[in-house]
Amino acid sequence: MSLKDQIDLQRLPRHVAVIMDGNGRWAKGKGKLRVFGHHNGVLSVRDVVEGAGILGIQYLTLYTFSAENWNRPTFEVNAIMELLISTINKEINKLMQNNVRLNAIGDLGQLPAKCHKELNNAINKTSVNTGLVLTLALSYSSRREIVHAAKSLAVKVQNGELKPEDIDETMFEDNLYTGGIPNPELLIRTSGEYRISNYLLWQIAYAELYFTTKLWPDFRREDLYEAILDYQKRERRFGMTSEQVN
Repeated sequence: MSLKDQIDLQRLPRHVAVIMDGNGRWAKGKGKLRVFGHHNGVLSVRDVVEGAGILGIQYLTLYTFSAENWNRPTFEVNAIMELLISTINKEINKLMQNNVRLNAIGDLGQLPAKCHKELNNAINKTSVNTGLVLTLALSYSSRREIVHAAKSLAVKVQNGELKPEDIDETMFEDNLYTGGIPNPELLIRTSGEYRISNYLLWQIAYAELYFTTKLWPDFRREDLYEAILDYQKRERRFGMTSEQVN
């Protein structure tokens, strides 16, 4: 029986988040420039997105470029931005065919103008789709996101639109970049690193964490299925006892 056929489709995580790590090391291991790894990482994105859509996953969020990644060498940053533009242009028809709706979170104003324009065009074009919501975290920092939400609420209090006592967890979540998107139940990180790296810190409070030593360019839909099978073996208690949840 294939991995896919072993998955209980009635117990899928609604939202899977992924830290796509290891492109540079994958390229280095083959004696290539880091950019070569980023290009091959796109193949993994395509396969994982298709695999998630086939299963019926509703939300998939990919850590595409962190706010800290701007500190990388200019050549690599420019290459990643160009790759992002070319990938969006190449994949837009496939996204439409597969009923995938594109979304993006982060400080998108930091993106190069051309990149920002192509991204917005793709988001607008796919907005009619009703299947998998694919969110790219770009120029993203979870700490900045939380500060942004706090400032937004503070301004509303200052303007008399809110009272401090009105603010609760639900309202705070609504002011995050991910407002309107359910929190991830499963977070996957590739490359053998055991860090969260400033990614969806609020949202993954009760996510199941799955780490694999595979570098991102080697990760495929079968690896996603393996992670979901592992997720389905776990007992999610949310602070309760086993007897309470069973």
